[in-house]
Amino acid sequence: MIKLSNMKNLIVANWKMNPSTEKEAMKLFDSVKKGVRRSSAEVIICPPFVYLPLFKGLTLGAQNVFYKEKGAFTGEVSSLMLKDLKVKYVIIGHSEARKYLGETDEVINKKIKEVLSVKLKPILCVGETIEQKENKLEILEKQIKGALKEISFKEAKNIVIAYEPVWAIGTGKNCSVDQTLSSVLLIKKIISKLYKRGLANNIRILYGGSVKSNNSGLYIKGAGVNGLLVGGDSLNAEDFIKIVKSSI
Repeated sequence: MIKLSNMKNLIVANWKMNPSTEKEAMKLFDSVKKGVRRSSAEVIICPPFVYLPLFKGLTLGAQNVFYKEKGAFTGEVSSLMLKDLKVKYVIIGHSEARKYLGETDEVINKKIKEVLSVKLKPILCVGETIEQKENKLEILEKQIKGALKEISFKEAKNIVIAYEPVWAIGTGKNCSVDQTLSSVLLIKKIISKLYKRGLANNIRILYGGSVKSNNSGLYIKGAGVNGLLVGGDSLNAEDFIKIVKSSI
């Protein structure tokens, strides 16, 4: 397994629809910022849209985006709005967006193209459900091919892929290190078929799905990943700081 020695590990906090108040959000952000300020990892905070203007001092990410720059799209947020708020990364294709918002591979592809067009970095989420485990290669191939359709080699170098087995998200049943390593190799195989010139060994792959401070370091050291996408444990500053420290 080839690791990306010239790139920092990415530790991404996906706060989802939490916390409920600005006061709580500021307290959590400030605690995390203080605790990770000496870390060699790149820490990315992805809060709800309404909190993005409040935060400074850590890299910011958005939890989603729309695929048009502006227009009559009530309730949506554009890539230009995010860029103006100093956002650097955007989570796209999260299993919850696929499930609850009906996002398809075609929509995800449009969003990735839009994000890349304004020089933001997509974090593309892929992964199988419990029912799809036997056909994991087929599912991952479909999701990755669909998401990266008509995206050039040069553009693809700016994409991060997050492997999130749906059956592990929020369940406490995290994917084993061996299973994750196997999935990382499958993803690299798929990327190699789509792009030549070594892109598979130069694209960052994260793991997400019931990541906790007592298992996070194992993924970094043993599963061939270049970082983590953390959900529930990113809402506890002490636990999240431990996860960040375990990635060094």
